[in-house]
Amino acid sequence: MRIILAVGILFSLSGCIFNRIVRTNDITYQSATSGLTGQKLDIYAPRKSTSPKPVIIFIHGGNWNSGQKSTYQFLGKRFAHKGVVTVIIDYPLSPAATYDEMAKASAQSVNWVRQNISSYGGDTSRVFVSGHSAGGHLAALIAMDPRYFDALLLTKPIAGAVLIDAAGLDMYQYLLEMKYPATNTYIKTFTNDPATWKQASPRYYLNTETPPLLIYQGRKTYPSIEKGTKVFMKDLRAIRPDAHFKIQKGKKHIPMITQFFFPWNPLYHEIISFMESSGAELPSK
Repeated sequence: MRIILAVGILFSLSGCIFNRIVRTNDITYQSATSGLTGQKLDIYAPRKSTSPKPVIIFIHGGNWNSGQKSTYQFLGKRFAHKGVVTVIIDYPLSPAATYDEMAKASAQSVNWVRQNISSYGGDTSRVFVSGHSAGGHLAALIAMDPRYFDALLLTKPIAGAVLIDAAGLDMYQYLLEMKYPATNTYIKTFTNDPATWKQASPRYYLNTETPPLLIYQGRKTYPSIEKGTKVFMKDLRAIRPDAHFKIQKGKKHIPMITQFFFPWNPLYHEIISFMESSGAELPSK
């Protein structure tokens, strides 16, 4: 009986959310090129909107070699239910693609959104990127390395970034220390060249032009993420002493994203407040 009741409650929540949003699946934002398949995105938008809404583009995690947008339907529904146009993307994965091709695809999704999202009720002046784990790395990289948007002739196309237990913020130091063999998945993704590792590390692009960031880390996350986030935050706070960073007590890496299944999670309010203020840093708590 308890199981049936729980399923019923979850079904009711999902149904309520779904009925108040419009979902559009499998829109191609990047055509197949250079042996890579075409990439698609899903859009979740409030059904009734009297004014343009902020937009969040979510990039999934999965160690750069796995994961798919359909897993994160719950995130799209929850955000849309709260008045945010939500775009969840797929991107090419390792070993078929390098981190650079993943980042280029992620940047292309921003380009598509800027050109088309107004048709779904989105505000093109308030487009944010977000990601968990490897997706957090890609969100941070395209937000900070100007090459990706310069190649698309886009000038400051995002209003800010939300990083959720992001991996790879300093991939350079991590790979130097680990000394992985050529067969390792990270070497296939980031190559065996230390200069490339540095290019792939968001930490080394921090400067006064870095867009506003909202950063979350789990207290019990992987040591590599904890270490990379620590040095990243040290460099960021040298530029922006009031940068918003929150460590979530008791949270491991995977629960840092699965917590968003619950629509009452307070992080929704924090993220939306960040977005509604057009990327202004949130006050410290």
